[in-house]
Amino acid sequence: MNHRRSLLISVVAALLAGALVYGVYVLQVNQVELQQTVQVVVPKDFIRAGQFIRDDMLEFKSIQKGGYTSEMMTKFTDVVGQEAMIPLGTREPILKWKVNRYHLLPNEQQATFQIPREYLLSVSNGIRAGDRVRMYVSGTDGSSRRLFDEKEVTVASVKSSANVEVDNPKNSNLLSKVEGDEEKMYISRLEANGAIDQINLNLTESEWLQIDQLCSAKKAKLVIAFSSTSILESGQ
Repeated sequence: MNHRRSLLISVVAALLAGALVYGVYVLQVNQVELQQTVQVVVPKDFIRAGQFIRDDMLEFKSIQKGGYTSEMMTKFTDVVGQEAMIPLGTREPILKWKVNRYHLLPNEQQATFQIPREYLLSVSNGIRAGDRVRMYVSGTDGSSRRLFDEKEVTVASVKSSANVEVDNPKNSNLLSKVEGDEEKMYISRLEANGAIDQINLNLTESEWLQIDQLCSAKKAKLVIAFSSTSILESGQ
C-alpha cells in the first residue's frame, strides 16, 4: 500500500515538474518573440502635410515585435507615391491612416468648388492645399456665425495674388536651421504666408448651395480660418 502511494506521489511530482518546466519554456519563448524586431517604414526627416512621399525620404527602423501594430507600414511600396495627410515625425513609424493617395480629391458626396472673390471677407494667410479650415459667415448687419455645424472643410487648392499655386514651401536656409518637428511645422507655416487670391474647397452640394444663397445677394461674406486640427492630428 505504501509502495503504491509512494509511486503515485512520484508520478504526480513528475507531472508537476514537467508542467513547471513547460510553463517556463513557454514564458521564455514568448519573451524571445517579444524581443524579436520588425522592420517598419519611417521618414528619414520631417515630412510636411500635403507632401507626396518619395522613396529617398524613407528608411527602415527596427522595433520590437511587441510594439508592432497592423497600422504600421513594412514596405516602401505601401508608402511611396502617397500623400502625407498630416505632418510625419522624423523616424516615427508611418501609420496607414496618416497617408492617402487621393487626399485632395473630393469624396463621393463632394465636388471641388472655387469660392468667388466677391463672396470672401477674409482668408487666413498661409493656408495650403490639404489644410483644414473653419467657415464663418459675416452679415452686413454685424451678425456672424459658424457654418456647417462645427464641421471643418478640406482645402483642395489655393493660389496667391501672384497667381502662384500655394503648396508646400521649398527647403530654405531658415528651415535647415531648425531641428525639432514642432519647430519645422511652425517654420513651414511661416514660409507659406502670403495673400490668398483664389481658394478651392471640397464641399457637398448642400454646403455649396448654402454658401451661394448666403453670399450671392451680397448680404453676407465668408471668413475662412485656418484650423490647428491640420497640425494637432499628427499627435506630436
